[in-house]
Amino acid sequence: MRRGLELAALGPAVGDHARVGAVILSPAGDVLAEGWHKGAGTAHAEVDAMSKVAPELLRGATAVVTLEPCNHTGRTGPCALALLEAGIGRVVYAIDDPGADAHGGADRLRAGGVDVVAGVLADEAEAFLERWLVSVRLGRPWVTVKWASSLDGRAAAADGTSKWITGAAARQHVHEQRAAHDVILVGTGTVLADDPSLTARGDAGELLADQPLPVVVGDRAVPDDAAVRRHPRGLVTLPGRDLAASLGALRDHGVHSVFVEGGPTVASALIAAGLVDEYLVYLAPVLLGGPRVALDDVGVGSIGERRRLDVLSTTSLGPDLLVRARPHRASRPAADELGIAGPQNDRSTR
Repeated sequence: MRRGLELAALGPAVGDHARVGAVILSPAGDVLAEGWHKGAGTAHAEVDAMSKVAPELLRGATAVVTLEPCNHTGRTGPCALALLEAGIGRVVYAIDDPGADAHGGADRLRAGGVDVVAGVLADEAEAFLERWLVSVRLGRPWVTVKWASSLDGRAAAADGTSKWITGAAARQHVHEQRAAHDVILVGTGTVLADDPSLTARGDAGELLADQPLPVVVGDRAVPDDAAVRRHPRGLVTLPGRDLAASLGALRDHGVHSVFVEGGPTVASALIAAGLVDEYLVYLAPVLLGGPRVALDDVGVGSIGERRRLDVLSTTSLGPDLLVRARPHRASRPAADELGIAGPQNDRSTR
């Protein structure tokens, strides 16, 4: 199973799919083949692995897979059926597939006489697939909110200038995080104030291979000559101020992760609504003072209502400090408290 997770990591980290790995073992325990999911529309991990084995060797073999074999027809057929037809005798998997359409592969296999074992290295698989699992279970993408500020919490100087608060290493890290998410999201205020390109770029300014889809939320029009309109992936605009609805719409279109660089208005609204899964805060060793704070009202009226965070790590990036944090586990709102349904039909599962 641990090898399966290593194989899963070979698949693309972004996109409309889960990263899954599989290992096929002979009845004697020898490795016959390995496979992994290479992206939406390609063979699932267990089918990829089985395709590398002579059919007669599959009968009575064991398939070890990091996610429950699917039980639905999407871009590809159900893996549970493929395993049954191949004559696999035993299936071992780590975690159940939370998608309402895809779930049920284990039951189908058991009904077909296959020995099924679930829960092997479940905690490791949950951690590996965390973003994807959250997006399917809550019906919205995983949301990472980022901001850069001075030590006194200012995102810009009093005159509004904000370029180069942090150094080159921190800025490059931000570009890497953009590339590691499906979407980069900002509000129209950020577009009008800063005219960002919202691309992921390398040290020399070159475009990285993985580009997030740029999404602008808000009712003001994006100018025809805005830099974001020249983004290589086009532009998506979502009118209105209902961020939960906007996130749900993105999830319906196969988006599993969103990187928010939307300025204090959008970031604060997401925090107030309890829609943030992770924070990346880049702190520069400077003091700016003035009114240009990194966050606006986040729904905290008194100290008793403060939003506690769990700091996962602190990392030095040149002269700057990156703080990675998440909402305090004991205070994270449940899905029903946010008005979000439970496990959703996962139209894009693997």
